[in-house]
Amino acid sequence: MPFLISFIVGKIVSKAIDDWGLCERLILMSNFVARETQLDVYRGIALWFVFVDHIPNNPASWLTLRYYGFSDATEVFMFVSGMTCAVAYHKIQKREGWCAVVSHAVGRSWEIYCAFLLLILACIVSVHLAGADRFADQMNIQIFMNDPGAALSQALILQYRSVNTDVLPNFVVYHALFAGLLWSLLKAPNLTLAGSFAIYFSVQIFGWNLPQWPSGQWYFNPFAWQVLVVFGAWWVIEGRHRLSRILMKREVTVIAAIYLLLSTIITVSWHIPALDRFLPNSAMQWIYPIDKPNLDVLRLLHFIALAVIVSRIAMARIRSASTLLRGAILCGENSLEVYCGGVLLAFGCQVLLERIDGGLAMRIAMSVGGVLLLIGFANLLTYVRIQRQRQPKLF
Repeated sequence: MPFLISFIVGKIVSKAIDDWGLCERLILMSNFVARETQLDVYRGIALWFVFVDHIPNNPASWLTLRYYGFSDATEVFMFVSGMTCAVAYHKIQKREGWCAVVSHAVGRSWEIYCAFLLLILACIVSVHLAGADRFADQMNIQIFMNDPGAALSQALILQYRSVNTDVLPNFVVYHALFAGLLWSLLKAPNLTLAGSFAIYFSVQIFGWNLPQWPSGQWYFNPFAWQVLVVFGAWWVIEGRHRLSRILMKREVTVIAAIYLLLSTIITVSWHIPALDRFLPNSAMQWIYPIDKPNLDVLRLLHFIALAVIVSRIAMARIRSASTLLRGAILCGENSLEVYCGGVLLAFGCQVLLERIDGGLAMRIAMSVGGVLLLIGFANLLTYVRIQRQRQPKLF
């Protein structure tokens, strides 16, 4: 199944190369439009997977990466976002200079910050309209209702968040710092990547993290997950020159495939207990726990293995359906809005499923319908943006 998912993703990305008249290589610094389109495909698919996984007890999640290895769509989204930022901000730097890069990066950070606060507000309103106290607990909204002043003040400094909004504070921080990261990558790319991994491994050893209110720590540890963003940006600027041929070697592909297979067997055993008896207890005790908040090394390796397989298939230029492709691209182009819409839509599905006691068919239908709604929402956002560009500014 993980290979089937990799195969499908690779086919869709390959179609992006064919249908949009793009260049032969996946990442080429001289062709920003081609690269951004391909990255939007990946990001759009990751957003679909995230939405499906946000619906509780959703059998359609078996069609995503969630049950087929240690990593999931979050790793994909982080890595691709790093690549996208490197492409976009490097283009701005070459055209307008470093002041423009700082302005755009900080501006984007502010947009994400505002979206984060508005999404929390929308979640609070949604829970109120749902009219059930259990939803307030499930969405981590009850604490806001009990002490709104404290919760709001903590949300303003990114210390409080409702369920499924955890990733946005990370991007607020990453975008705010990205101009400095890009400068460092252009000056000393390998040293910058080494520093990023040094921070990552320090997290694994010392447990560094930021506090979250009222207790605990950030769910997506920014000191750990930054390695995917930096790694993605490094790949665009330097890594493709050094590693493309190595990653396309048959031996590397075989090792990646074996790792994906073993990790799939382990994760499937979590949901099918009968498989546990085939797994050696000593090995299982050694690998557990596989920590998501701190981006466990096994999760990072699984993502890298998955990326190797997907890139190999994408290089083969296999054809796929253009309608699905364009939907993924549109969602990727409007990633912030689509992510926020997906969080609210997933909660709406949760409320509806509890009230109608929906079965397997209903959950799958909601997943498919939700993805189609996200594509329609992305189409609407693109249309509005185009119309606004054509209209004169009145204020």
